[in-house]
Amino acid sequence: MDLEIRHLRAVCAIADTGSLTKAAVLLGLSQPALTAQLQRVERELGGPLFTRGRRGAELTRLGEFVLSRARATLLNIDELKRVAAHVGDKRVIRLGGAMGSVAVGQAHRLNAYLGDIDMRLQMEYSPRLLWELLIAGRLDALTTVDYPGYEVQPTSGVVCEVIEIEPVFVALSSDHPLADRSEIALSALAGETWALTPSDGAGWPDCFHAACQQAGFMARVPYTIASRSPIRDLIIQGQAISACQAVFEPAPGIVVRPLTGSPVVMRHLVACRRDGPLAPHLAELVRFGREAHHDYAQRAPAFLTWKAANRNPRSPETV
Repeated sequence: MDLEIRHLRAVCAIADTGSLTKAAVLLGLSQPALTAQLQRVERELGGPLFTRGRRGAELTRLGEFVLSRARATLLNIDELKRVAAHVGDKRVIRLGGAMGSVAVGQAHRLNAYLGDIDMRLQMEYSPRLLWELLIAGRLDALTTVDYPGYEVQPTSGVVCEVIEIEPVFVALSSDHPLADRSEIALSALAGETWALTPSDGAGWPDCFHAACQQAGFMARVPYTIASRSPIRDLIIQGQAISACQAVFEPAPGIVVRPLTGSPVVMRHLVACRRDGPLAPHLAELVRFGREAHHDYAQRAPAFLTWKAANRNPRSPETV
């Protein structure tokens, strides 16, 4: 096996977080996938890089050696990318996105607006990873999300604007006893079996569990699944319900309903480096993000109905 850049980043992430679980979230991988990757690297290098103790994953002597070389190599690669970005005939614009429905449409509009550029879009599951890439100068701007109690904290070098504040809804089988309700109190779902997407390192699903506790129960979540497709199957079969975005597209056998009082919300954000090439175009970034979210929402009738009945929800604001 030849060592690749992703292997070096994995070693650094484990060393930085002190935990395979946290590193997996940071890298947007499952823990088993990261563990298998680390084992392959250790076999290639001839020994263990980490030991597991009470304080988490600790570096061995070989691990310390590899980590120092990995950091140096990654810094050189990042510098090469930064220099190369200014050598070509076109400006390279590097965008990041945590929510494809917003980021892809935003990037398409920005590309048309700026004209002769080389647009690069990097999609990641983890908003935390995207934020770290932005701070490190490897992204010029990003579209991400945060949650109440886990709000993004901008630095002096980054400016943030809110695109949209979106409530979290619930998706359930069309045969569910509560499916005929126009909205559902979270407390009415206390006895349900839930399927949720995994931790994104930025407050999900922690904010959801906190809302459940406020409603008087602890959610039972036997299914933690990153992909929407198996979650949809579980819902259709009546084996679970799921918290979902308000713009979650319904499917045959699934209904999407608002939660009474919107106990959980998410903010869609644009973050931009003040010293980056997109800083003069922040207003356009925000506008394109809002247009992309609006277009995506047209496919979500439950959200459109909710928005028509809540014309003055918590409005977007500067972070």
